[in-house]
Amino acid sequence: NGHEILIVSSGAIAIGSSTMEFDKKKAKLPELQAAAATGQVKLVNSYQEVLGRHDITVAQILLTPDDTEDKRRFLNARRTFNKLIDWSTIPVINENDTVTTEEIRFGDNDRLAARVAQLVMADALILLSDVDGLYTSDPLSNSNAKHINEVSLIDEEILQMAGNTQSKVGTGGMVTKLQAAGIATRAGCVTIISSGIIDKPLQALRNGNRYTIFHATDSPAALRKQWMAGLLDVQGVLSIDDGAMKALFSGSSLLPVGVFDISGNFERGDVVNLESLSGKIIGRGLVEYSSGEATKLLGIKSDQIENTIGYQGRSVMVHRDELVLFCNE
Repeated sequence: NGHEILIVSSGAIAIGSSTMEFDKKKAKLPELQAAAATGQVKLVNSYQEVLGRHDITVAQILLTPDDTEDKRRFLNARRTFNKLIDWSTIPVINENDTVTTEEIRFGDNDRLAARVAQLVMADALILLSDVDGLYTSDPLSNSNAKHINEVSLIDEEILQMAGNTQSKVGTGGMVTKLQAAGIATRAGCVTIISSGIIDKPLQALRNGNRYTIFHATDSPAALRKQWMAGLLDVQGVLSIDDGAMKALFSGSSLLPVGVFDISGNFERGDVVNLESLSGKIIGRGLVEYSSGEATKLLGIKSDQIENTIGYQGRSVMVHRDELVLFCNE
């Protein structure tokens, strides 16, 4: 129905430990990492087998926290996701448990899913659980617990409702799902928690199955532009000509040919101001090249980039999705 779908799926360690016949609760880190390596193959193959029946291609993406925290790796990951979506491929995402440790890991796939939603600027995040949403207390131990249909703000009162509920299969409980919902909604992504232990859970949602929805304050794109507009730590300036400025306000990206000067020392992924011929700051965005490379690319056409810097880089200096415009002269 025109939806672009990404799947965050745990289970590699559980599958691997079952295959290798050991108790994951008693296993040490090397055993868990090795189990993840064997289990991940079966996990992704299962998705490809099922979705392949509908002529859908699956792609595997394994992430670590550095991939969502380091700005250059963040941008690389986003572009990979965007290209896979352009190809109508469904990415199946998991934490790269073969290399992560307790000190450097997401901890559970709820938080990973929220970070991915933030990374791709998703409109909605659906967290499937062994319960059909948030209750005033743990419904497994309190028969008087009441279901919460919607949440506008995740405050201390809401967090206390989560108690110490724990998933029987994964590593996260309702607390981690609320933390994930907080990450996602602050990024403009509506979040839903519903049951995943029923047949066809997404179809059940459409048919009225119970869930809890957590509302976002704004759209992902709007919040991102607000963040960029409010930044104080800007690393440099790109001076652009009138043709480039006109193209920007018509919805285009900033091409190297429209940049005639730069100032500052910046790396790819840093935020830079965009300055008009009159010296007025008309916007800012995430730059695709370091200051050293950008200097070499001043005024050249995109098809000359490879000959100029020695590799086929991005065709734009600042992509239209990664900039915010302030005013038009």
